[in-house]
Amino acid sequence: MVADPTGAPRSAAVLGHPVDHSLSPVLHGAAYRALGLDDWTYERIDCDAERLPSVVDSSPADRIGYSVTMPGKFAALAHADEVSERARIVGSANTLVRRAGGWFADCTDVDGVTGALAAFGDLPDHPTAVVLGVGGTARPVLAGLAEAGATRVVLASRRDNAGPAADCGRALGLGVRTMGLTDPELIGEITRADVLINTVPEPGVRELTDLVAGARRVFDVLYDPWPTAAGAAAQAAGIPVVGGDVMLLHQAFGQVELFTGHPAPRGEMAAALSQALGR
Repeated sequence: MVADPTGAPRSAAVLGHPVDHSLSPVLHGAAYRALGLDDWTYERIDCDAERLPSVVDSSPADRIGYSVTMPGKFAALAHADEVSERARIVGSANTLVRRAGGWFADCTDVDGVTGALAAFGDLPDHPTAVVLGVGGTARPVLAGLAEAGATRVVLASRRDNAGPAADCGRALGLGVRTMGLTDPELIGEITRADVLINTVPEPGVRELTDLVAGARRVFDVLYDPWPTAAGAAAQAAGIPVVGGDVMLLHQAFGQVELFTGHPAPRGEMAAALSQALGR
Protein backbone atom coordinates (compact mmCIF):
# COMPACT_ATOMS: atom_id res chain seq x y z
CA MET A 1 0.00 0.00 0.00
CA VAL A 2 1.30 3.47 -0.85
CA ALA A 3 2.31 5.24 2.34
CA ASP A 4 0.83 8.52 1.09
CA PRO A 5 -2.47 7.69 -0.66
CA THR A 6 -3.67 11.31 -0.52
CA GLY A 7 -0.73 12.70 -2.46
CA ALA A 8 -0.10 15.23 0.30
CA PRO A 9 3.46 16.44 0.98
CA ARG A 10 5.41 14.33 3.41
CA SER A 11 8.71 14.68 5.27
CA ALA A 12 11.32 12.24 6.56
CA ALA A 13 14.62 12.60 8.38
CA VAL A 14 17.71 10.81 9.58
CA LEU A 15 18.46 10.73 13.31
CA GLY A 16 22.01 10.32 14.52
CA HIS A 17 24.86 11.83 16.52
CA PRO A 18 26.90 13.02 14.78
CA VAL A 19 24.75 13.22 11.69
CA ASP A 20 26.38 15.83 9.44
CA HIS A 21 28.21 13.12 7.49
CA SER A 22 25.07 11.13 6.67
CA LEU A 23 24.45 10.48 2.98
CA SER A 24 20.84 9.49 3.58
CA PRO A 25 19.54 12.88 2.36
CA VAL A 26 21.38 12.29 -0.92
CA LEU A 27 19.82 8.86 -1.39
CA HIS A 28 16.29 9.75 -0.29
CA GLY A 29 16.31 13.06 -2.15
CA ALA A 30 17.28 11.30 -5.37
CA ALA A 31 14.53 8.73 -4.79
CA TYR A 32 11.81 11.29 -4.17
CA ARG A 33 12.75 13.26 -7.29
CA ALA A 34 12.79 10.12 -9.42
CA LEU A 35 9.39 9.08 -8.04
CA GLY A 36 7.89 12.49 -8.75
CA LEU A 37 7.38 13.22 -5.04
CA ASP A 38 8.49 16.80 -5.50
CA ASP A 39 6.84 18.02 -2.29
CA TRP A 40 8.58 15.44 -0.09
CA THR A 41 11.50 16.62 2.03
CA TYR A 42 14.25 14.88 3.98
CA GLU A 43 16.52 16.41 6.64
CA ARG A 44 19.26 15.58 9.12
CA ILE A 45 18.48 15.82 12.85
CA ASP A 46 21.29 15.58 15.38
CA CYS A 47 19.85 13.28 18.01
CA ASP A 48 21.44 10.88 20.49
CA ALA A 49 19.75 7.80 21.94
CA GLU A 50 18.45 9.64 25.00
CA ARG A 51 16.68 12.31 22.92
CA LEU A 52 15.26 9.94 20.31
CA PRO A 53 11.93 9.21 22.07
CA SER A 54 11.12 12.88 22.55
CA VAL A 55 12.10 13.76 18.97
CA VAL A 56 9.92 10.98 17.56
CA ASP A 57 7.00 11.81 19.86
CA SER A 58 7.10 15.46 18.78
CA SER A 59 7.20 14.65 15.06
CA PRO A 60 5.31 17.03 12.78
CA ALA A 61 2.07 15.72 11.31
CA ASP A 62 3.62 15.24 7.87
CA ARG A 63 6.54 13.13 9.16
CA ILE A 64 6.27 9.70 7.52
CA GLY A 65 9.46 8.11 8.80
CA TYR A 66 12.98 8.21 10.13
CA SER A 67 16.25 6.65 9.13
CA VAL A 68 18.16 5.94 12.33
CA THR A 69 21.93 5.72 12.58
CA MET A 70 24.12 5.23 15.62
CA PRO A 71 23.78 5.69 18.51
CA GLY A 72 19.97 5.53 18.25
CA LYS A 73 19.27 2.11 16.75
CA PHE A 74 18.61 0.34 20.05
CA ALA A 75 16.48 3.22 21.31
CA ALA A 76 14.46 3.20 18.08
CA LEU A 77 13.62 -0.46 18.56
CA ALA A 78 12.65 0.06 22.20
CA HIS A 79 10.43 3.07 21.41
CA ALA A 80 8.48 1.50 18.53
CA ASP A 81 4.86 0.40 18.84
CA GLU A 82 5.34 -2.45 16.37
CA VAL A 83 8.54 -4.30 15.45
CA SER A 84 9.45 -6.50 12.49
CA GLU A 85 10.61 -10.02 13.28
CA ARG A 86 14.07 -9.42 11.89
CA ALA A 87 14.52 -6.22 13.90
CA ARG A 88 13.46 -8.11 17.01
CA ILE A 89 16.03 -10.85 16.42
CA VAL A 90 18.81 -8.43 15.47
CA GLY A 91 17.96 -6.25 18.46
CA SER A 92 18.11 -2.88 16.71
CA ALA A 93 16.23 -0.78 14.18
CA ASN A 94 17.54 1.62 11.56
CA THR A 95 14.06 2.54 10.30
CA LEU A 96 10.92 3.97 11.89
CA VAL A 97 7.75 4.28 9.81
CA ARG A 98 4.59 6.03 10.90
CA ARG A 99 1.53 3.82 10.66
CA ALA A 100 -2.05 4.11 11.82
CA GLY A 101 -1.27 2.25 15.04
CA GLY A 102 1.96 4.10 15.81
CA TRP A 103 5.62 3.72 14.87
CA PHE A 104 6.80 0.57 13.10
CA ALA A 105 10.47 -0.42 13.48
CA ASP A 106 12.43 -2.41 10.92
CA CYS A 107 16.07 -3.17 10.19
CA THR A 108 16.76 -2.59 6.52
CA ASP A 109 20.46 -2.96 7.32
CA VAL A 110 19.71 -6.63 6.63
CA ASP A 111 18.74 -5.70 3.05
CA GLY A 112 22.01 -3.81 2.83
CA VAL A 113 23.96 -6.93 3.70
CA THR A 114 22.09 -9.16 1.25
CA GLY A 115 22.63 -6.58 -1.48
CA ALA A 116 26.35 -6.43 -0.73
CA LEU A 117 26.67 -10.21 -0.79
CA ALA A 118 24.76 -10.39 -4.08
CA ALA A 119 27.19 -7.86 -5.57
CA PHE A 120 29.90 -10.54 -5.67
CA GLY A 121 27.80 -12.35 -8.24
CA ASP A 122 29.28 -15.77 -7.58
CA LEU A 123 28.57 -16.71 -3.96
CA PRO A 124 27.36 -20.30 -3.57
CA ASP A 125 23.77 -20.95 -2.49
CA HIS A 126 24.82 -21.74 1.08
CA PRO A 127 27.88 -19.56 1.72
CA THR A 128 30.12 -19.89 4.74
CA ALA A 129 31.52 -16.77 6.34
CA VAL A 130 33.96 -15.40 8.87
CA VAL A 131 32.85 -12.16 10.53
CA LEU A 132 35.45 -9.95 12.19
CA GLY A 133 33.93 -8.09 15.13
CA VAL A 134 30.84 -8.75 17.22
CA GLY A 135 29.45 -5.24 17.78
CA GLY A 136 26.10 -3.83 16.75
CA THR A 137 26.76 -4.15 13.02
CA ALA A 138 27.58 -7.86 13.27
CA ARG A 139 23.97 -8.80 14.01
CA PRO A 140 22.43 -7.40 10.80
CA VAL A 141 25.35 -9.05 8.99
CA LEU A 142 24.34 -12.38 10.49
CA ALA A 143 20.70 -11.82 9.48
CA GLY A 144 21.79 -10.96 5.95
CA LEU A 145 23.91 -14.08 5.79
CA ALA A 146 20.96 -16.17 6.94
CA GLU A 147 18.74 -14.63 4.25
CA ALA A 148 21.46 -15.38 1.70
CA GLY A 149 21.29 -19.07 2.63
CA ALA A 150 24.31 -19.32 4.93
CA THR A 151 24.33 -22.14 7.45
CA ARG A 152 27.70 -21.71 9.21
CA VAL A 153 29.46 -18.58 10.43
CA VAL A 154 32.60 -17.95 12.47
CA LEU A 155 32.53 -14.90 14.74
CA ALA A 156 35.98 -13.55 15.65
CA SER A 157 36.38 -10.96 18.39
CA ARG A 158 39.20 -9.29 20.25
CA ARG A 159 37.67 -10.03 23.67
CA ASP A 160 35.46 -12.81 25.01
CA ASN A 161 32.29 -10.87 24.23
CA ALA A 162 30.73 -12.70 21.28
CA GLY A 163 27.82 -14.12 23.29
CA PRO A 164 25.01 -11.76 22.21
CA ALA A 165 26.00 -11.88 18.54
CA ALA A 166 26.34 -15.67 18.69
CA ASP A 167 22.89 -15.96 20.27
CA CYS A 168 21.49 -13.80 17.48
CA GLY A 169 23.10 -16.02 14.85
CA ARG A 170 21.72 -19.18 16.42
CA ALA A 171 18.25 -17.62 16.63
CA LEU A 172 18.53 -17.09 12.87
CA GLY A 173 19.28 -20.77 12.37
CA LEU A 174 23.02 -20.39 11.81
CA GLY A 175 25.68 -22.71 13.12
CA VAL A 176 28.03 -20.36 14.95
CA ARG A 177 31.61 -20.84 16.07
CA THR A 178 33.27 -18.13 18.18
CA MET A 179 36.99 -17.55 18.45
CA GLY A 180 39.53 -14.86 19.17
CA LEU A 181 41.09 -12.63 16.55
CA THR A 182 44.49 -13.98 17.59
CA ASP A 183 43.44 -17.64 17.53
CA PRO A 184 45.89 -19.51 15.25
CA GLU A 185 42.97 -21.46 13.76
CA LEU A 186 41.33 -18.30 12.44
CA ILE A 187 43.50 -18.15 9.32
CA GLY A 188 42.35 -21.63 8.35
CA GLU A 189 38.70 -20.68 8.87
CA ILE A 190 39.15 -17.62 6.65
CA THR A 191 40.85 -19.66 3.94
CA ARG A 192 37.97 -22.15 3.87
CA ALA A 193 35.15 -19.58 4.09
CA ASP A 194 33.38 -18.21 1.03
CA VAL A 195 33.49 -14.65 2.33
CA LEU A 196 35.33 -12.64 4.99
CA ILE A 197 33.24 -9.79 6.43
CA ASN A 198 34.81 -6.96 8.39
CA THR A 199 32.75 -5.00 10.92
CA VAL A 200 35.72 -3.73 12.97
CA PRO A 201 36.02 0.08 12.75
CA GLU A 202 39.23 1.71 11.69
CA PRO A 203 41.86 2.11 13.02
CA GLY A 204 41.41 -1.24 14.79
CA VAL A 205 41.17 -3.19 11.55
CA ARG A 206 44.58 -1.96 10.43
CA GLU A 207 46.10 -4.48 12.81
CA LEU A 208 44.12 -7.28 11.13
CA THR A 209 44.95 -6.81 7.46
CA ASP A 210 47.15 -9.90 7.47
CA LEU A 211 43.94 -11.91 7.88
CA VAL A 212 42.68 -10.67 4.51
CA ALA A 213 45.36 -12.36 2.41
CA GLY A 214 43.78 -15.81 2.66
CA ALA A 215 40.21 -14.73 1.95
CA ARG A 216 38.29 -15.69 -1.19
CA ARG A 217 36.08 -12.58 -1.06
CA VAL A 218 36.04 -9.58 1.28
CA PHE A 219 33.05 -7.46 2.29
CA ASP A 220 33.93 -4.45 4.45
CA VAL A 221 30.94 -2.67 6.00
CA LEU A 222 33.05 0.52 6.06
CA TYR A 223 33.23 2.72 2.97
CA ASP A 224 34.57 6.19 3.65
CA PRO A 225 37.35 6.88 3.04
CA TRP A 226 37.81 4.20 0.42
CA PRO A 227 39.69 1.99 0.17
CA THR A 228 39.59 1.03 3.82
CA ALA A 229 42.52 -0.84 5.31
CA ALA A 230 40.82 -4.18 4.66
CA GLY A 231 39.68 -3.06 1.21
CA ALA A 232 43.18 -1.95 0.25
CA ALA A 233 44.66 -5.25 1.44
CA ALA A 234 42.11 -7.19 -0.61
CA GLN A 235 42.75 -5.11 -3.72
CA ALA A 236 46.51 -5.55 -3.35
CA ALA A 237 46.06 -9.32 -3.15
CA GLY A 238 43.67 -9.42 -6.11
CA ILE A 239 40.75 -10.54 -3.94
CA PRO A 240 37.22 -9.47 -4.93
CA VAL A 241 36.02 -6.81 -2.49
CA VAL A 242 32.70 -5.07 -1.85
CA GLY A 243 32.51 -1.95 0.29
CA GLY A 244 29.96 -0.63 2.73
CA ASP A 245 28.66 1.86 0.18
CA VAL A 246 26.81 -1.06 -1.42
CA MET A 247 25.28 -1.91 1.96
CA LEU A 248 24.33 1.75 2.48
CA LEU A 249 22.63 1.86 -0.90
CA HIS A 250 20.62 -1.31 -0.45
CA GLN A 251 19.43 -0.47 3.06
CA ALA A 252 18.17 2.83 1.64
CA PHE A 253 16.20 0.98 -1.05
CA GLY A 254 14.21 -0.73 1.70
CA GLN A 255 13.64 2.51 3.60
CA VAL A 256 12.39 4.35 0.53
CA GLU A 257 9.93 1.55 -0.19
CA LEU A 258 8.67 1.55 3.41
CA PHE A 259 8.27 5.34 3.42
CA THR A 260 6.69 5.80 -0.02
CA GLY A 261 5.05 2.49 -0.87
CA HIS A 262 6.74 2.59 -4.28
CA PRO A 263 9.60 0.45 -5.64
CA ALA A 264 12.89 2.23 -5.03
CA PRO A 265 14.38 3.91 -8.13
CA ARG A 266 17.62 2.01 -7.79
CA GLY A 267 19.51 3.42 -10.74
CA GLU A 268 18.92 7.03 -9.75
CA MET A 269 19.84 6.38 -6.14
CA ALA A 270 23.02 4.53 -7.11
CA ALA A 271 24.05 7.38 -9.41
CA ALA A 272 23.46 9.95 -6.67
CA LEU A 273 25.58 7.98 -4.20
CA SER A 274 28.41 7.53 -6.68
CA GLN A 275 28.42 11.26 -7.36
CA ALA A 276 28.39 12.10 -3.65
CA LEU A 277 31.34 9.78 -3.01
CA GLY A 278 33.20 11.01 -6.07
CA ARG A 279 33.43 7.55 -7.60
